Amino acid sequence: MNKPTRTPAYKRYFRRHLVLTAAYLLAVFLTSRFVPDDAEPTPLFVALALLPGIAVIGWIWAMGRLLVELDDEFMRMLEVRKFIVATGVTLGLTSVWGMVELYTTVPRIPIFFVFPIWCAGLMIGTIVNRFAFGTDTGCPR
Repeated sequence: MNKPTRTPAYKRYFRRHLVLTAAYLLAVFLTSRFVPDDAEPTPLFVALALLPGIAVIGWIWAMGRLLVELDDEFMRMLEVRKFIVATGVTLGLTSVWGMVELYTTVPRIPIFFVFPIWCAGLMIGTIVNRFAFGTDTGCPR
């Protein structure tokens, strides 16, 4: 039997993800190379700084497309559960840290870190799925 991650929907997702990752890395390289530290917000520098964010939006779109393209309802449910756990982790951590920032002099964390926190939450969601269903890749037997 094929692994669920080898379905056409996952293959398309992985291809999209690889292309978008390459675009993200190229955008970060170009932005780091051509935008000086503490640059004035000129139209060129702002446009270059937006490029990596566009790739991140692409990643989010690719995850949404995966949900649309998955034929297996159980697999779709596992992915949605991961997204819900990731969202809960992100909202919890950013809200708690935001309150600490508001009332104390701890270092401010750039908003850039919200998406990486959410991605870490996806890993936690994978673990939750494994403990809840005994699997994170398909219907348990």
